[in-house]
Amino acid sequence: MVVLDSEFRVSDSGGGGSDRSNVAGEKQRAKRDKLKRRVQDNLLAYCFMAAGIACFAIFSWWPLIKGVILSFQQVNFVTDPEWVGLDNFKAIFDDPLFWTAWWNTLKFTLFALVLGYLVPFFMAIVINELRHFQGFFRVAVYLPLMMPPVVVVLLWQFFYDPGNGLFNTLLRGVGLPESQWTQSSSTAMISLVLVSTWANMGGATIMYLAALQSIPGELYEAAEIEGASIWQRLRHVTLPQMRFIMLVLLLLQVVATMQVFVEPYQLTGTTNPDTITVMVLIYRYAFTVNHDFGMAAAMSVLLFILLGVFSAVYLRLTRDKD
Repeated sequence: MVVLDSEFRVSDSGGGGSDRSNVAGEKQRAKRDKLKRRVQDNLLAYCFMAAGIACFAIFSWWPLIKGVILSFQQVNFVTDPEWVGLDNFKAIFDDPLFWTAWWNTLKFTLFALVLGYLVPFFMAIVINELRHFQGFFRVAVYLPLMMPPVVVVLLWQFFYDPGNGLFNTLLRGVGLPESQWTQSSSTAMISLVLVSTWANMGGATIMYLAALQSIPGELYEAAEIEGASIWQRLRHVTLPQMRFIMLVLLLLQVVATMQVFVEPYQLTGTTNPDTITVMVLIYRYAFTVNHDFGMAAAMSVLLFILLGVFSAVYLRLTRDKD
């Protein structure tokens, strides 16, 4: 009896181990089947994602890496690329136009923010308050953004013409002195800002308008019941509700205006020290004066680092902690 009982216990323990291994195997097969079904269900999404990653890698990431590599090389149309280390950065720092370009770019950015950031906001408020023809004014505001930038600049070039331009003709008609506009050092920069603001404010206005129309009407009704004036409603209802979109647009406009090129290049050229910007100086290094893509790439890397640091600090400071 003892032997039989022991054999029975041994036999029973062996069967339990087999059952546990079978259960573990079933779980592993279930996991593999679940993973296989998940991959099959999302295969199309993975294909689209791979195409997007490939596009970014080919057209964004690789040119960025190539530009960083070029910044340490001497590259032109005549000789083969030559590794020069930090010589390109030393050369651009020694260029007297280096700090001039940065100062002009900073001035353009500040002036453009005063007009291009505030004017679209108040224009969106006005359009939102209209009871009729809202669709017409939306199209009218957005229309300049649909025009090619070069066409916009050529149009304003006619307006700014010191001889028979539209603006000087209007000034003569009302008996005011004429202006040189883009040829004068005192008005050249603000003239460029006006062109840029007119051409690009449509997008910001439409986004502000969309944000305004998403604000619940009950908030304004409650403010009116409490006797709030229009300015109090703007301060305590509109601005807090639009905080996120205003912070995003501020960042986007700073990044965009720091890279201004078409307006100064078309209206004042690449030699005017009053309006030369960082992007115009990059163009000079690459295609006009130096014919050195290495110096142009070094300047581009500095601009990229500055905008990247600014964006990171800005997002860190404006991050919502609620």
